[in-house]
Amino acid sequence: MKLKFIITLILFNFYNCYSQLPKEFIYVKNEIPTIKTEIRYFSENNFVGKKIRGYNATILILTKKATAALKNVQKELEPQNLSLKIYDGYRPQKAVDYFWEWAQDLNDTLMKKQFYPHVEKKDLFKLKYIAKKSGHSRGSTVDLTLVNTLTGKEIDMGTPYDFFGEESSLESLKITKEQQKNRRFLQQLMLKNGFINYPQEWWHYTLVKEPFKNQYFNFEIE
Repeated sequence: MKLKFIITLILFNFYNCYSQLPKEFIYVKNEIPTIKTEIRYFSENNFVGKKIRGYNATILILTKKATAALKNVQKELEPQNLSLKIYDGYRPQKAVDYFWEWAQDLNDTLMKKQFYPHVEKKDLFKLKYIAKKSGHSRGSTVDLTLVNTLTGKEIDMGTPYDFFGEESSLESLKITKEQQKNRRFLQQLMLKNGFINYPQEWWHYTLVKEPFKNQYFNFEIE
């Protein structure tokens, strides 16, 4: 009887958590259990150096359509001993607002050496590395890379995720031929499955037929 009560409680809590998502949004791991995630904005390992507002858990949320497309990508990768690794998916508008507030404090350059060593902080908006509105808040944009599932190591893309500089552009010539090849492989795979890339950031892809092209959400990740 006690075990039955515990199971019922777990299912009730899961249903409550799941039902809080807006219609057409989904917890990605429920649909793609093998996908790798490292939600950077729930940690201090990001260009701000602090956990970002609106990120209350290491949970990946996307629209159902974006998730279905990523599932197809993952199926293509698995026979090659590769996997997607997602750094960010849905992003609350309050997190985007937080980036804007952070950008106004030009003295806060805690993570400059690691994430934007050759770019002045005052230029991050002008150069479109961050913005007041983000496709992530529409729920069909992802930041990702590839991982070798046999070694657990990320495929070498030439720069880390969220590195703001010319080296991160998809067609950068400031990286090796092998790194360029890895970026093109990821790009071709994503394009094939309905995504389009943001040229300045090799990791940034948006579903072409996204369901919410003009709607920005603000529910928290939890």
